[in-house]
Amino acid sequence: MPGPLDGVLVVDLTRALAGPHAAMMLGDLGARVIKVENPGSGDDTRGWGPPFVQPESGDRESTYFLSTNKNKESITLDLKDEADKATLTELLRRADVLMENFRPGTLARLGFGTDVLAELNPRLVTLAISGFGHDGPEGGRAGYDQIAQGEGGLMSLTGSGPDDPQRVGVPIGDLLAGMYGAYGVLAALMERERTGRGQVVRTSLLAAIVGVHAFQGTAWTVAGKVGRAQGNHHPSIAPYGLFHCRGGSVQLSCGSEGLWRKLCAEFGFDPDAPGMATNGERVDHRQQVIELLEGAFADIDPEELLARLAAAGIPAGKVRTIDEVYGWDQTLSQGLLVDVEHATLGRLQLPGPPLRFFTPGPDGETETTRRDHAAPPVLGADGDAIRAWLES
Repeated sequence: MPGPLDGVLVVDLTRALAGPHAAMMLGDLGARVIKVENPGSGDDTRGWGPPFVQPESGDRESTYFLSTNKNKESITLDLKDEADKATLTELLRRADVLMENFRPGTLARLGFGTDVLAELNPRLVTLAISGFGHDGPEGGRAGYDQIAQGEGGLMSLTGSGPDDPQRVGVPIGDLLAGMYGAYGVLAALMERERTGRGQVVRTSLLAAIVGVHAFQGTAWTVAGKVGRAQGNHHPSIAPYGLFHCRGGSVQLSCGSEGLWRKLCAEFGFDPDAPGMATNGERVDHRQQVIELLEGAFADIDPEELLARLAAAGIPAGKVRTIDEVYGWDQTLSQGLLVDVEHATLGRLQLPGPPLRFFTPGPDGETETTRRDHAAPPVLGADGDAIRAWLES
């Protein structure tokens, strides 16, 4: 199946991660994505490593670049060169979506301000991703994920305790900005169906991180409570977190009083003991709850403990390493690993898109998820074909 965005043309001027991730999301859904890169060096992430694949040869590829650029074509353009600017202009005349993550104002200085784009292609939807927003007192700041994680409060909520701020183990600000950007583009495309005109969608790393503060945000804005990092246990639910047992650990969640009583019945606790009867009491006595459970788990191996928790109906799981995740049959069943054929590296396996599509019918559902994916492109690999198409 070609995907629900078949026929949509995306011109991707972005580099690094937030913008390329947004463009890849649309490519995964079937859009044609033309990635515009600098001649010679290409996207910055082509040089981000190790690890590299085939580092001993001139055909080496960064696994970082491979992670965020599948289902795209590549053309190299120097946006200070008049002939290359003319090529970009022709691409934009035909495009449905333009994505860029330059510093605010850079695209206008190159001759492609929003007024020029609107005249060139009134139906064009433009996504602009910045570090801290396109305006405001710090709107011109360069945006890098870890800096944004710190400035956006996320690091203060992550770590073993208040004095141990930690970044999330992936560039979550970039990824979230890409996801927010992609869904903003889809909303703008839907509105275009009603109005006939495109618009500019703007988001930032800062906005994306603040956008996922969730209950930590309202804890402050409504209740005046500043959340702090507290390791692997939930600040508002107990027990909910990682618990040690013999030779390892498990994670479990008692998100309701019914689950708490099931847990107590399985391991012989009194659910109405002082400080334990309600979730609020257990949160106030969290360390006592942790010690109670870990004392009961001390002589139980992880697999046996997980089996008992499952039998009792308690949500629980293990902490898997990345290699274990990609070898897990449940991961594979969800289409989260795809095979692609790379121009220089041959057959590769890449993380797959997280969405699946089904068409209901009288005989049940038929899966219509896109199955055929293209490998991330070699730098400039599609330039000649794209230019020939523009001239046709």
